[in-house]
Amino acid sequence: MKVDILSPNKRIFQGQSDSIILPGREGQFQVLDNHANLFALLDKGEIVIDNGKKIPIFSGIIKFSKNHAIILIKEL
Repeated sequence: MKVDILSPNKRIFQGQSDSIILPGREGQFQVLDNHANLFALLDKGEIVIDNGKKIPIFSGIIKFSKNHAIILIKEL
């Protein structure tokens, strides 16, 4: 899947991934390749991309559609 992680000031990450682990409002969840369309609020925690990259966040949202994750975050 294509992944774009953006903050108001800069692009944090852009690339390909097989898996993303996210801190959802209702708890941690994972998005995999070919996941169903999704829109969710994110809470304080960290985003973990399958290459091991960890991105701490204060809050955010994710839109996943057509194998493309767009994640807008407020950094810690």
